[in-house]
Amino acid sequence: MELIDSHCHLKGFKDKGELSPVLDRAQAAGIKRFITVGTSPADWVTYREMHKAKTKMVNYTVGLHPCYVDADWVTSVSQLSTFFMPPFAPCALGEIGLDYYHLPKDPIQAGESILLQEAAFRQQLMLAAELDCPVIIHCREAYKDCMKLIDESDISWSRIVFHCFTYGPEEIESIHERGGRASFTGITTYKSAKNVRDALRKQGIERLMLETDCPYLAPEPHRGKQNEPAYLRDIAEYCAQNLAVPVGELAEQTTANTLNFFNLS
Repeated sequence: MELIDSHCHLKGFKDKGELSPVLDRAQAAGIKRFITVGTSPADWVTYREMHKAKTKMVNYTVGLHPCYVDADWVTSVSQLSTFFMPPFAPCALGEIGLDYYHLPKDPIQAGESILLQEAAFRQQLMLAAELDCPVIIHCREAYKDCMKLIDESDISWSRIVFHCFTYGPEEIESIHERGGRASFTGITTYKSAKNVRDALRKQGIERLMLETDCPYLAPEPHRGKQNEPAYLRDIAEYCAQNLAVPVGELAEQTTANTLNFFNLS
């Protein structure tokens, strides 16, 4: 059984000198490829160098995460297009989107943050449409606004994945109607996440992608620990049970889905 971690953050492991053993444990667990996802200029170059060193094992993305959008966001976003030049280009733009969970408590500051996030999101969607590349969406407590801004953009919904899906079957159906998809994390294993499991079953395996979003959101039975790519196997096994398919079949399908979505050979 071979799997791809379609969304992880590897910089923290590298900074602590833990990257090699983390990747070794993942490979031993059957995770053979990793897409490490950019969130700000602080990690974009690191991930390009990681991809350059391990071209067939580690792919990467670049994008300005909504929690890193500030008054100087234009400067950051203006750098993105330079990464999409061969030979070591990213495989997607992201993660980008809206995050209303981490807004400032002060209402005026919160409103200003929302306006900045929306402007940065629009600009990055415009760039993605020009590049015709896959887009990884971060959407936390901002579902309707995310949908609206994507609908208003020129990006094809077939290029869209809502990562770390935390909504329910109605939302996944709305995304599917437009041609998009969702990827699922260890949250599916949490007792409180019935709506996420319902969404998982609603999506099925035809468009399914799996991710750890590590070092966050460790699945059961590792909850409370630092998450890492090796735990994707636990997520795959749990999702296979919920979808009533053999785990080998799920691994094969999600691997093919991920390769196709990100245009990877």
